[in-house]
Amino acid sequence: MTVSPASNPTTNQPAGAAEDRVWIFDTTLRDGEQSPGASMNLEEKVEIARTLEALGVDIIEAGFPIASPDDFAAVRSVAERTSRARVAGLARSLKGDIDRCAEAVKPAGSRARIHIFLATSAIHREFKLNKAKEEIVKQAREAVAYARTLCDDIEFSPEDASRTEPDFLAEVVEAVIGAGARTVNIPDTVGYAYPEDYAALIRYLKTNVRAIDQAVISVHCHNDLGLAVANSLAAVRAGARQVECTINGIGERAGNGALEEIVMAMRVRKDQFPGATPGSRLWTGIEAERLYGASRLVQSITGLPLQRNKAIVGDNAFAHESGIHQHGVIKNPETYEIMTPKSVGVPATNMVLGKHSGRAALQQRLTTLGVGVADTDIDKVFAAFKQLADKKKEIYDGDLIALIEEVVRGRTVSVWKLDYLHTSAVAGAAAGTQLATATVRLSKGDAVKTDAATGDGPVDAVVQAMNRLIGIVGEVEDYRLRSVSKGGDAQGEVSIRAKLTLPGQEAVVVGGKGLSTDIVHASALAWLDAVNRAGLIAGRQQIVS
Repeated sequence: MTVSPASNPTTNQPAGAAEDRVWIFDTTLRDGEQSPGASMNLEEKVEIARTLEALGVDIIEAGFPIASPDDFAAVRSVAERTSRARVAGLARSLKGDIDRCAEAVKPAGSRARIHIFLATSAIHREFKLNKAKEEIVKQAREAVAYARTLCDDIEFSPEDASRTEPDFLAEVVEAVIGAGARTVNIPDTVGYAYPEDYAALIRYLKTNVRAIDQAVISVHCHNDLGLAVANSLAAVRAGARQVECTINGIGERAGNGALEEIVMAMRVRKDQFPGATPGSRLWTGIEAERLYGASRLVQSITGLPLQRNKAIVGDNAFAHESGIHQHGVIKNPETYEIMTPKSVGVPATNMVLGKHSGRAALQQRLTTLGVGVADTDIDKVFAAFKQLADKKKEIYDGDLIALIEEVVRGRTVSVWKLDYLHTSAVAGAAAGTQLATATVRLSKGDAVKTDAATGDGPVDAVVQAMNRLIGIVGEVEDYRLRSVSKGGDAQGEVSIRAKLTLPGQEAVVVGGKGLSTDIVHASALAWLDAVNRAGLIAGRQQIVS
């Protein structure tokens, strides 16, 4: 058959016409959802899809339509409710799968893509498919040709490509391009590849497959050996022009290549990615400033925790506690930061005050808080700070203000304390709802107050009761819970970010933490911690001589 020139994923230009462009294929909604515990409902998938589209993702793989009615509905809804990105559905090399997939992506119109896969490695041929090489080639070719009658944009993936014999892989790739595949994906399905070998495989295909320039070479890497990002980048350097990845690197087993890491590695180290055009560099269409927000959305919806030291979007990615590092960053951020927090949407560099911090970081934080300390007092403040840092894991703004009052002015700061807490909850008529009540007693110095309130759940009821007692307005912007010990009596640490408005003051955003074996109690302590910090920062604290 005559092969017509393939198109790039999001334009009508012939493949290869913009060799310095790397297309981002996001599979958070398909491979990412296959991560244990990461199931999403239809509306959550649509919300993520819209976020991905705003982020600049070129192709969104929305699901596996044949897998279930819910998956079909999700793919179809994403196709209907997005407007720019291509929408792909996954299908085995079977007519029934392809028909179902075509129906699901049809609302996307010219943006629709059918992504077909068939295993090619020796171990899969023998133990999973029980098929000979020639049968694999025939099935792949026929599947692509049939899909092409239903949809103009077809992608084919030889599953476990990185463990497939290179000459046989080239035969399969050549066959599917001849049948009309516009994109050929070379997946490292089990995360077995090594960067140098994977890049060599891409170069082998570019050299040994006829008409290879009429299709976009894609890569899809898993992280079983922690090499998914490295392998993806090596493949791009070798000539791949589409990368399949997920937000936060979620996915089967150890996950997929992390979109945010791949994009920022190419942006920060553009010297490592020369393009075909003189003076150009490989680039993606991702709006990197939206990465942090997308990461937090996916984390919130899936419930999958993000390690603090996660590259690009982790809590510690732009955090500095070491005094040497803090001093350098204060002088020039580039001493210890190879990208700015703003470039990925992180609000700001986080100078974590702890036992490793130095005078420079302490003085900068005090200046930020508007707290003046005379040069003659800074030594004793720093000494007291170090003593406190040995007792506390992290020093917060409220701690610093209280420290100044005590060390410099000889006064003690009185803050709200939780004396008593009781909650009860009854399931409501609507599924998943609770009518909860909370009775709270707070004290501040000699003053003691008690009140009760209702809420959507025990934590909400507690917050409402405390807000009434203290006289503030507040809302939770971020809530996280993690276990800090093991066993049935494990302690849970609640971390919150809250927006609080104290009487006569502008709203402030503060953090709070609470630790308890009871989640509701830990949440109450975290909220009260945030309230106390807001009061201290606003200068409305009661000073007791």
